[in-house]
Amino acid sequence: MNGTDTPYRFHAFEVSYFSAKVRVALRYKQLYFEEVRADIREILERTGMAFIPILVTPEGETWQDSSEILDRLEARHPNPPLYPETVLQRMVCALIELYCDEFGLTPAMHTRWGTEESERLARARFSAMTGSVEQGNRAADQMVKARFAVGATPEAGPAIQSHLEDLLAVLSTHFEVHDFLLGDRMSLADCALMGPVHGHFFTDLPSRRLLHETALPVIRWIEYCNAPSTDRQGDWFRADGISDSLFGILKLMGTDAVGPILASVDAVEAHADEHARPGEVVPRAVGLAKSELRGTPLERAAQSYTLWMLQRVLDPYRALADADRARVDDAVAGTGWEALLAYEPRHRIEKRGFELVHSS
Repeated sequence: MNGTDTPYRFHAFEVSYFSAKVRVALRYKQLYFEEVRADIREILERTGMAFIPILVTPEGETWQDSSEILDRLEARHPNPPLYPETVLQRMVCALIELYCDEFGLTPAMHTRWGTEESERLARARFSAMTGSVEQGNRAADQMVKARFAVGATPEAGPAIQSHLEDLLAVLSTHFEVHDFLLGDRMSLADCALMGPVHGHFFTDLPSRRLLHETALPVIRWIEYCNAPSTDRQGDWFRADGISDSLFGILKLMGTDAVGPILASVDAVEAHADEHARPGEVVPRAVGLAKSELRGTPLERAAQSYTLWMLQRVLDPYRALADADRARVDDAVAGTGWEALLAYEPRHRIEKRGFELVHSS
């Protein structure tokens, strides 16, 4: 175990999307941590934002934002590693994380709030979780609004459901053969995918039935991630490779998600063209981003954070040597990710504490 005298304190909820992403990393790295029911008042005091989860370090520092939490855990506790050192597999992790963080919320909110049954059960779970029907319904009301903000509307429901079922199919094909996304060892990609798949699909009863009926290999993968048995895991794919089944996952994700992701970035950049001031705090949402999913119109709130996440992909990609970049391009050719890797942002967003700011 990666021992510390004092535990990390992990403020999380079982039904929280991004809590699922971080929790499995803490377990995989065999860290001494204490998970507590997220205390919103303490989180607000520490960060000024009611975003879950946060991780309080043994030294008392507060880490917020699942992507930065995992970055910092990897830097502080590099063994066992979650981030491949090889070029292609590291880029694959970044692309899957971008899909999960910036598109995966759409099918996740669709399954939790998209039917009368799922909403009724989610409200009951929220009431039990908060210990109050009134508080649970108040939290649920906020989530229903958030559902529409991520495009999970009734009109888009059939297209989102089609995407979800195809996603479970390609994941099942892969996990029938491989324990994890990059082979026989967990990686950042698995942590990111646990956000939608465990945080929502497996936690909520209606979508959990779908997994049991159609995607048993995915359930096996969930179990492996939640109880990682780190010392008994194998290795990532040899020679910085990816399997045909992982290519299929990347293709499904890229084909359906790149358009909505770039539509959000375009809307954020258009807003910044008129309003950006170096060093000023960036609004979290800047209007609607219009795109489509499988021929169906999709409208989602344009989140400034999406541009920050895109930078996490493009910065290391642009820093590659020409030969390495060509290897990545060849590997993802035909997946739909090409347009995203070719995108040239006009603006840049940085972090200042817990806030996003326009780069100076």
